Amino acid sequence: MEDEGGVSVGDEKKIKVGVCVMEKKVFSAPMGEILDRLESFGEFEILHFGDKVILEDPIESWPICDCLIAFHSSGYPLKKAQAYAALRKPFLVNELDPQYLLHDRRKVYEHLEMYGIPVPRYACVNRTVPNQDLDYFVEEEDFVEVHGERFWKPFVEKPVNGDDHSIMIYYPSSAGGGMKELFRKIGNRSSEFHPDVRRVRREGSYIYEEFMATGGTDVKVYTVGPEYAHAEARKSPVVDGVVMRNTDGKEVRYPVLLTPAEKQMAREVCIAFRQAVCGFDLLRSEGCSYVCDVNGWSFVKNSYKYYDDAACVLRKMCLDAKAPHLSSTLPPTLPWKVNEPVQPNEGLTRQGSGIIGTFGQSEELRCVIAVIRHGDRTPKQKVKLKVTEEKLLNLMLKYNGGKPRAETKLKSAVQLQDLLDATRMLVPRTRPGRESDSDAEDLEHAEKLRQVKAVLEEGGHFSGIYRKVQLKPLKWVKIPKSDGEGEEERPVEALMVLKYGGVLTHAGRKQAEELGRYFRNNMYPGEGTGLLRLHSTYRHDLKIYSSDEGRVQMSAAAFAKGLLDLEGQLTPILVSLVSKDSSMLDGLDNASIEMEATKARLNEIMTSGTKIIDEPVSSEECPWMTDGAGLPPNAHELLRELVKLTKNVTEQVRLLAMDEDENLTEPYDIIPPYDQAKALGKTNIDSDRIASGLPCGSEGFLLMFARWIKLARDLYNERKDRFDITQIPDVYDSCKYDLLHNSHLDLKGLDELFKVAQLLADGVIPNEYGINPQQKLKIGSKIARRLMGKILIDLRNTREEAMSVAELKESHEQVSLSLSASQKEDRNSQPRLSISTDELRRPGTGDKDEDDDKETKYRLDPKYANVKTPERHVRTRLYFTSESHIHSLMNVLRYCNLDESLQGEESLICQNALERLCKTKELDYMSYIVLRLFENTEVSLEDPKRFRIELTFSRGADLSPLENNDDEAESLLREHTLPIMGPERLQEVGSCLTLETMEKMVRPFAMPAEDFPPASTPVGFSGYFSKSAAVLERLVNLFHNYKNSSSNGKT
Repeated sequence: MEDEGGVSVGDEKKIKVGVCVMEKKVFSAPMGEILDRLESFGEFEILHFGDKVILEDPIESWPICDCLIAFHSSGYPLKKAQAYAALRKPFLVNELDPQYLLHDRRKVYEHLEMYGIPVPRYACVNRTVPNQDLDYFVEEEDFVEVHGERFWKPFVEKPVNGDDHSIMIYYPSSAGGGMKELFRKIGNRSSEFHPDVRRVRREGSYIYEEFMATGGTDVKVYTVGPEYAHAEARKSPVVDGVVMRNTDGKEVRYPVLLTPAEKQMAREVCIAFRQAVCGFDLLRSEGCSYVCDVNGWSFVKNSYKYYDDAACVLRKMCLDAKAPHLSSTLPPTLPWKVNEPVQPNEGLTRQGSGIIGTFGQSEELRCVIAVIRHGDRTPKQKVKLKVTEEKLLNLMLKYNGGKPRAETKLKSAVQLQDLLDATRMLVPRTRPGRESDSDAEDLEHAEKLRQVKAVLEEGGHFSGIYRKVQLKPLKWVKIPKSDGEGEEERPVEALMVLKYGGVLTHAGRKQAEELGRYFRNNMYPGEGTGLLRLHSTYRHDLKIYSSDEGRVQMSAAAFAKGLLDLEGQLTPILVSLVSKDSSMLDGLDNASIEMEATKARLNEIMTSGTKIIDEPVSSEECPWMTDGAGLPPNAHELLRELVKLTKNVTEQVRLLAMDEDENLTEPYDIIPPYDQAKALGKTNIDSDRIASGLPCGSEGFLLMFARWIKLARDLYNERKDRFDITQIPDVYDSCKYDLLHNSHLDLKGLDELFKVAQLLADGVIPNEYGINPQQKLKIGSKIARRLMGKILIDLRNTREEAMSVAELKESHEQVSLSLSASQKEDRNSQPRLSISTDELRRPGTGDKDEDDDKETKYRLDPKYANVKTPERHVRTRLYFTSESHIHSLMNVLRYCNLDESLQGEESLICQNALERLCKTKELDYMSYIVLRLFENTEVSLEDPKRFRIELTFSRGADLSPLENNDDEAESLLREHTLPIMGPERLQEVGSCLTLETMEKMVRPFAMPAEDFPPASTPVGFSGYFSKSAAVLERLVNLFHNYKNSSSNGKT
């Protein structure tokens, strides 16, 4: 026993715990809760030093203690505390020397790597003076390079000073560019998006690191000694920067389960920095976990269960250090539990079936899968021209590595600027048609060059996802090598292909956001609040996938904004929440041969005027079974009318373009250029342009004319008297766009042209994917094969997860009886991490369920959650794609029973819905197909009716209101937008399509699960529903503990 401080011996003295911490930290609620609990054991005396003692008194006069809690904060004299510790030698809960490391992010990362703890890929830029130029640091438009290591945007920029919380995220030009600044919470904001900032900071030293896609979620981990860790998840500030707060004004966080590997990481962080009480930030991305920050002393807020655990662990640490002869066994009832009030549990709306009636309280929604077409867009366009100009050929060689036969793709801002500079020098100074001696070919070439220049100048800066150029060499000559030894090839002609347009409009963004809001309010129970509640409590597993097209990505981001009630611009939402999967959601390559044959047959039928072949006997009852169903019988006459009306509209636009050229040499001198990047978050029209009589969006009259003249030329070749029916959808597309967005230009005959184009397009577009149901099924299965396989994986994983929970509950009572003896023993042990040797394997090294990809998952931890049904869980998978995939998926669903292997089976779609689909000619913008999986908990696990599929679809944007000359039509034209049709049933009311039947019918047309890339163990889920007995026992314990804690009033 020491004379002055001493340790407890019997009832004579208590262990003295010194709290050498700034008062602001001491009087925080978590610190108070834990110290009060520690003191209530009766074994400790808590000595608060106070600011005056710490800052002003010499260390010799500081209170003498056996155990010391000391940690750095603003204004804290860490050296003084170190001197005191050296003088009195108390047991240090958190060691003092390593706390210096925490102030330098470089040293934190170095230390983490030294201990083998995963961190994001990073590099350091060290400056001795502000704005110092460094030869090892390079910045380009879409990346920075440090010591030869390249970091593509999005990347993160952190000050090396750990106390500087101004962290920047820079976004790629393909997502709209800009920067998001993260900072310490100010009110309800934690970040701010700056769309115009594209250059990195240079006034100090920074760490650059790879941006990790985490599904918009951050995980904070809190250790209390190396054997205990508690994790909480919150909405990441990178999403929209709005802090979610509860009714008490506290940030909403929910406890989540750590994987075994993450538990081991928590242990290693605690040991590496010698900080028993330590908080750190965890990023979960693509099946792996990374530590991105270590904070030092941190406590969980507003968790009584955590306060209990932390007090018990600290008690054992102090007793083991200063009184190992005393028992650290916990008393049967914790001293502060005697008079504790019961904490209320929050209820949650019972899962019903939402939009399509109700199916009883026994049925719960388990999964929502939606395949959604992008929103309203500008017409997609293409310019092709053969070029022989030296400047353009040199540009091709510059960007293809000097290979004379290799094609070049120009997409980045630097590349497109080079092309624009070259094009500006090549475009004739005067308008074509004003020189008498120019031949037609030169005129057309000059006009196309002028069009390329206009497209590249559009908007004032480049956004790579909207404009791209291909240069393909066509002819070569042999020339002597520069060194005089031999010859080499050099291209003398190339084909330039400029693709542009197809940009999501303000109306498209508005449609997508409103549809997301509709899903939130109608696809899930609880009238909107139900989904948000599930999502915020990590019982909603949401993943959003998009094709590679910019309009599809932005539709997905806008939808997510509406679905999750987010704020702010779309770029950060896109980067945080949307995953690109072009192999699943892009392209028609797999069915290109079949589609070409179908289009050739369509062309033959429509241009020859011949009658359509072979109508089956059942054609009156099933008109969709006929070949070429939907094609107008007078197609040949309509084609002639289409050409005449197209020429009429084209001539009117030509006159407008000529007026623009003569009166406004540079029209953007008067009207500010349309900035696509700034427009990404807008959902309203640019009224200044409309009022000035200019076309909507970024299109000038020159480009509008280029769009129409190309359609007129490609639709009908007068010299050969030949129609190209593949142009019909493009004519219809342009008509619809101008009717909606450019009605203020009063183009005569546009209405009439639209009606003719619509009649033809309604016949052509559905038949491009197969002239009869058998062809539609074949083409659809080839295009949507991968998507269909992914949907089956989603459904299967949901079923297995739901069955694991059900089996767990079923076996709970029997297992809990056999474990009762060991649980009594557990009551006398310390809260700790249960880490077995098997659990320490890194993710991906053990048994794992097959999954579709490296999906990151977050699971609510029931032990610490104030939620009535922690095991309830809804999976949502959203797939944003183009028209081709919507048609293909629908064709598979309605015609799969025609396959030879499924002869005799009924269609997945009921007769009434097949008739409605036959009459549905167009799956317009924001059309969607939804599969919802329900579990009936009242039938046995073996019963196929346990899991039921509900199929619905929407035709998307509805043009019919424009046909009426009323107030609604006027309002829609004023806003340039169309309403989205609500969902329609694909099954009879009360019918039951089981998951088993769905799988049997669709599996022949889906990519098998084994052909998907190898799955990794889902983060936050590994070990939780695996099949091993040890894990099942852990689960039973988990639910048993939760049940007991609920009955005892614990949260």
